[in-house]
Order: sequence, then structure tokens, then C-alpha cells
Amino acid sequence: MTVGRLCWKGSWLLLARGGPVLGATAWTHKSFMTATALLKQDDFTKGMSNEINQIREKVKKALPGSDWYPLKSMDHLPPEHADIVIVGGGIMGWSVAYWLKKMQTKKKAYNVLVVERDPTYSHASTVLSAGGIRQQFSRPENIQMSLFGAHFLRNINEYLGIMNEDPVDIQFNPSGYLFLSSEKGAEILEDNYRIQREQGAKVMLLSPDLLKKKFPWINTQEVALASYGLENEGWFDPWLLLTALRRKALSMGVVHCHGEVTGFNYVTQEMLTADGNPVNFKLIKQVIVQTQNSLENQPVECMAVVNAAGAWSSNVAEMVGIGFGDPGTYEDVKLPVEPRKRYIYMFHCPNGPGLDCPMLIDSSGAYFRREGLGGNYIGGLSPPEEEEPDHSNLDVDHDYFQQKVWPLLAHRVPVFESLKVKSAWAGYYDYNTYDQNGIIGIHPLAQNLYFACGFSGHGLQQAPAVGRAVAELLNFGQFTSLDLNSFGFQRFMFQQPVLERNIV
Repeated sequence: MTVGRLCWKGSWLLLARGGPVLGATAWTHKSFMTATALLKQDDFTKGMSNEINQIREKVKKALPGSDWYPLKSMDHLPPEHADIVIVGGGIMGWSVAYWLKKMQTKKKAYNVLVVERDPTYSHASTVLSAGGIRQQFSRPENIQMSLFGAHFLRNINEYLGIMNEDPVDIQFNPSGYLFLSSEKGAEILEDNYRIQREQGAKVMLLSPDLLKKKFPWINTQEVALASYGLENEGWFDPWLLLTALRRKALSMGVVHCHGEVTGFNYVTQEMLTADGNPVNFKLIKQVIVQTQNSLENQPVECMAVVNAAGAWSSNVAEMVGIGFGDPGTYEDVKLPVEPRKRYIYMFHCPNGPGLDCPMLIDSSGAYFRREGLGGNYIGGLSPPEEEEPDHSNLDVDHDYFQQKVWPLLAHRVPVFESLKVKSAWAGYYDYNTYDQNGIIGIHPLAQNLYFACGFSGHGLQQAPAVGRAVAELLNFGQFTSLDLNSFGFQRFMFQQPVLERNIV
């Protein structure tokens, strides 16, 4: 796929064009509406809101000290217009919003709206994660994104600090990641190590003897090689990072709305190729937002939409008709993201590893890390494809720990034989079923729809770099900091997976 400009009046957006449309000979226009209900005319809404606010002021004067008023304000509704609407108010959505505002100039100042359906974040992937950051990947792009993420975290107050407010502290613990490999995976671990060093990551390889010397609490049986991060790896509090990004973005003028995107109003333009095959391009005109605990729907006119809906990103893409074309065509290619439930268990072991405990990733896939200073740890294990749990709820399977996770942890760290589980929770991965790597950039056929989703458990640590990258696309029409073109949607169309050998 080549990149070119398809100009729309009043739009700066860079559009992707590919071979099948280069010989276009005709255009046809169609309009679609996917919302179920709309509010009345905008002028009526504005007028009613003004009248209600006037009544509120009169009531406040008549009843000093009382917050009661007879009519409901319409301030809870999203605005009628936003240049850019971001669907999803998790770590990825707020990162995009922050970077858009950080990059704006007087000539390019955007109204940005973030729509989040769960204001409590009780089901949000961000706050239910283990909070890790590492550079030990095999793809150079993933390494570079996490290197920037570490820089962002270490200098967080330069980015997210607000004058006259307390400094941001996300409780970053730079204790490193420790990957253990069996003989079967040792060669891959060495290859990954070379790539990581070339990209500037500070990692080292440990033989079983050196591993035992550095971490005497590890059982090195069946360990052929280990890889240990020396700098910029560890874990932090996801909630503190999310709230810091959100607070900073709001202070810069980002607007947020508690509601759910229920549809889009968009137009299609049909192009005919030289062979006479139709290809439909779509342009989103409005985002339809249903406000929280209400049947009211508000259309928000926009110039661009960012799909940062995490595990539910495919639902958003389907509202624009993505994946519903004729079989075998590019329009039939779906966004391959689905929710996957992952359990995290907190357990206590008073004689367990001390302050030098890293985030340990066993060759079996089981992992754990220290949580605080009181002998507490968190850990888990991703199940094989055929054993994926039901993701319709966030219930925890406690037997899974007893039967699957504990034996692996106790084998690798013998003192864990006496551990006791204290609590557990479940969270969602926005799992990319195609190649488990993030999806970043514009949709080739939906001309103003951008993606920042599908990170399969790596979104938290990559959010600073991804937010910057999407903002660059919207501002400049191209990536300017890191070349992330390989993570575009077009790889699904042309069967070009971006494979990562160090998925956790």
C-alpha cells in the first residue's frame, strides 16, 4: 500500500490509498446513519440549556445554600462539535488527547473530546493490569516505544506536572524484568538480546550459575539462560498514571464526556477501479453519544475519530461498517481485536524474595513480582488458546491458581510452597488475534478513523509513545518520532503479520 493525499475541503488528514483504487473512473455518494435516536435541533438544545441555567441561578438566589433546582441542566451532554473525538478514556485515549494538546499551535488548535462509558474505571484494562514496563521485546519498534515510555515515566513531571499542584508520583519501581529460558528457547533469547542492545536497551544475559548467584532463591533447574533488564524496567501504579494523564489533558483544554458511542453518521464514496470493481471509502461526519444513565443521544460533529476503546474496539469499528464488505474484498477485513480475560492473584509469603525481586517471567509463562514491602506478591499465567475463560464477566477462577499457577511458581521459587493467596482480580486484554501487536494509524478505507488498540497486554507501557504517534499522524500526516507504519491496519489486508517473539 502506498500513501498519498486525497484532498477533502477543509481537511488536513492524510489518507491511505492502495493499488485497487488507482484506476478509479467514477464516484457515487451514499449516506448512512447508525444511531437509533438523535436530539432535536441544535439551536433548540442551546436555547433550552440557557433557559435552564437561568432558572437555576434564580433558584440559587431564592434558596441560598441549596443545590436543589427544578429542572435538569444539559451540561452533562457532550458538545455539538469537536475536531477530534476519542472513543475510550483509558490510558491510550487520554495519552492521545494529551499529545494532541501538547503539539497544538495557534494555527493548529483542536477541540478534543474524550468519551468514556465507565467513569468508575471498574472494568478498565488500564487499572486492572500488573503495571509492568520492559524493553525486552524482539521487534525494534516495540523496544523503542517502551524506551520512550520509560523516559516519559522517569521525567513524568516535565510532561504531566501542573503548576501549583502536587508533583506526580506513579510509584515507579525500577527492579527490572527477568526472563528465564529453557534450552529450547535459549537461542531466541540470545537473538532478542542482540536486538535489544542494538536499540539501546540495557540488558544482560545470565548463565544458570550467575543467575543463582544473583538470585539465590531461584531454582535454576531446566533454566539454560536468563535475560535481565538493568535499567528502565519494572512496574508502577497504573491508576496514578491514568489520573495524571487525565488531569493534565483536562488542564490543557480537553473535554470529556461520560457516555457510550452508539453509532456514527458517515458518507460513503464509491470508486470504480480500472477493472470495474467498486471500492467504498467512508468519511465519518458525526459521532453519536448516548449519555450515562440516559436515553438521550447527542450527535457530535467531528473531523476525525480515534478508536481507543481497548477490548471493545471491534464493536466501534463495526459501527462504521468495517468488516462487512463482500467476501474476499478489503472491505470484508475485520478489526481482529477481542476481549481476553486474565487473572491476577495477590499472595503472601513472609520468607519470599526481598527488595531485589524483579518481575520474573518463567519459561512456563508463569510470572510474579513483588508488591510493596510486606512479603506480598502478584502473579498469574496466561492460558492456552483452547482454555480461554469466559470474558462475559470479571469473575475470578481461584482453582486456576491452585491447579495451574501455584505449582509452576513453587517449582521456580521453592519458598512459594508455603504462600497464601490474599486476593485476586481479573482484567481484560484488548487482544489482537492476528499477531498480538498494537494497531496504530488510519484505516485505509475509513478516511478519518484512526486506531490505537489491540496491544494485547502491552498498552499501558506503550501508551506514551502511541499517543504521541497518533497525534503526529493527525497533526502532520505522518509519524515523525518513531516509524510505526508496520503496525497499520493494512497489514491485515495484505497478510503481513508483525510478529513478536517475546509475548507475555
